[in-house]
Amino acid sequence: METSPSTTQQPVTVLAVGDIGPDRENAGELFALNQDLLRSADVTFGQLEFVLSDRGSRLPQVRHTVRAKPQDAQALVDAGLDVVSFAGNHCMDFGAEAMLDTAANLSSAGAKVVGVGTNITEARRPAVIERGGTEISFLSYSSVLPHSFWATENRPGCAPMRAFTVYEQVEHDQPGTPARVHTFAHREDLSALVEDVRREKALGRFVVVSVHWGIHFIPAVIADYQRDVAHAAIDAGADAILGHHAHILKGIEMYKGVPIFYSLANFAMDTRVTPEQVATVAFQEILALNPGWVPNFNSTFNFPPDSRKTIVAKLTVEDGKLSGIGFLPGWINDNSQTEILNGEDPRFDQVVDYMRTITLEAGLNTDYKVDGSEVRPVAINGDEL
Repeated sequence: METSPSTTQQPVTVLAVGDIGPDRENAGELFALNQDLLRSADVTFGQLEFVLSDRGSRLPQVRHTVRAKPQDAQALVDAGLDVVSFAGNHCMDFGAEAMLDTAANLSSAGAKVVGVGTNITEARRPAVIERGGTEISFLSYSSVLPHSFWATENRPGCAPMRAFTVYEQVEHDQPGTPARVHTFAHREDLSALVEDVRREKALGRFVVVSVHWGIHFIPAVIADYQRDVAHAAIDAGADAILGHHAHILKGIEMYKGVPIFYSLANFAMDTRVTPEQVATVAFQEILALNPGWVPNFNSTFNFPPDSRKTIVAKLTVEDGKLSGIGFLPGWINDNSQTEILNGEDPRFDQVVDYMRTITLEAGLNTDYKVDGSEVRPVAINGDEL
């Protein structure tokens, strides 16, 4: 039976970028080198790091943070963002009031917000966008959580996907020797995530799951719980997994033909630091996680050298199914702006080579094929589209 023109689904392009955190007078400047690309997609998704509010007070359990402005919400939407996740370890930096302000400001500007709410029911609620006859459902959770940042039945916060850590001493008769690190997903949180995915899939939607997770600044390494959560989400019906938080790229895994982008790294992150901040014990401990990390007090971008490299994930959806997977390599300058690279730029190969290296080190099953200025993940064992 032929499909009527009114019900024919058109191909839909979804772009997803890494962490976003404006800390400047004109937040729109952060997207000057890439907004044409972001606007060209049918749907563009990003992860917000800073609150967009002038209310609330900094909570005592918060480490490094800054406050962005309410009007920055409009700058993000003007740059092309359609869906913004705020589930992360900074969502409650200035309390529930500022978190809810941020969601409201983004919604007023025209973006759909996912991952936070006045209670756990709202925090788990998807952001659904219809394009070309296809409904795309975005679900968002966080595994990196200062205490009480997660929502409950009667407390605002983000949707949690918590994990536990166990340290196993390898040589029991050798005190102080290195230990094996094991991580395990919080069973109730994982069950809730799986339930959310199954519900959205049963409604006939293309399901994208975003998780703020992982090991920041340390190259290549992926925690055990990340693989468990991603595989469980895909087993439940998820069509793509997007990872944030690590601030450096991590490898891509193909599981049952579904891509797991373990970390999309940074995209538009202002990170000014002062000599006084860098001198603290806490900051020195973070610097030690990535050799070669030297703060630049004249730059708005203070991250390890690896963090210059980034990617924009690209998904093509046809008839409600994933028909194309790729990414666009990018490079972040001293003004925290991501430049999208073409295949002739030598930095393009640096990003692709880096992805190959960290993917191999993490033991993932993926290689990368270059097609002009795009890169396609290909499962080594044939587990691909």
